[in-house]
Amino acid sequence: MPPPFLIAIDGPAGAGKSTVAKALARCLSFLYLDTGALYRALALKAQREGIPSADAAALDSLCERTKIDLLQGDAGMRVLLDGEDVTSKIRGEPISILASAISAHGPVRKALLSVQRRVAEQGSLVAEGRDMGTVVFPEADVKFYLDAAPEERALRRYRELEHSHENVNLDSVHQDLQKRDRQDRLRSVAPLRIAEGSHVIDCSLLTAEEVVEEMLCEVGRRQRNRRKCRED
Repeated sequence: MPPPFLIAIDGPAGAGKSTVAKALARCLSFLYLDTGALYRALALKAQREGIPSADAAALDSLCERTKIDLLQGDAGMRVLLDGEDVTSKIRGEPISILASAISAHGPVRKALLSVQRRVAEQGSLVAEGRDMGTVVFPEADVKFYLDAAPEERALRRYRELEHSHENVNLDSVHQDLQKRDRQDRLRSVAPLRIAEGSHVIDCSLLTAEEVVEEMLCEVGRRQRNRRKCRED
């Protein structure tokens, strides 16, 4: 039986990582890991307890008394926060912004690192986030970096929130996206950047299906190379 195959997908908010990562995982019959969901779950608890994103000591304490689990099922990945299914409660824009802010703290990233790596022990995996190829899975068999023009990313995020019946407007979504970009790229701990050896895809003018097709071609090439190396 071949060893598990690990695919890491990074990129800024609104680049379409979740959509293509889910589709890619389905095509390959791999597990799917949305690491942003972990940070959003912790952000939800911080919001409920009134903990500011700048209070590092309180966030450290919060991590120590919080249990986050990811469940893989036919309906997709479910997120449990201290036993509560919060999958549908962590997708709003305020939670996304707070998650980006608290993810800048080292103790937060360290606490969730083990959760992410435990998922990878279960089998071949498609993992998407901000530091998959740089920090969490630097040994990934394939690393992708997805990007798109800021205006396109804002529009995609707006449509996603509108579909979820969020009361938002495009200008505010664009501003929030710029704020998240700054937070993700400038944080001192695991900032967003292109991992060495990444296959970079500009999704601005591509459909999700076209992006997945390009990714499948690259994954197939890497899988063939790995088999050839084992045979040699």
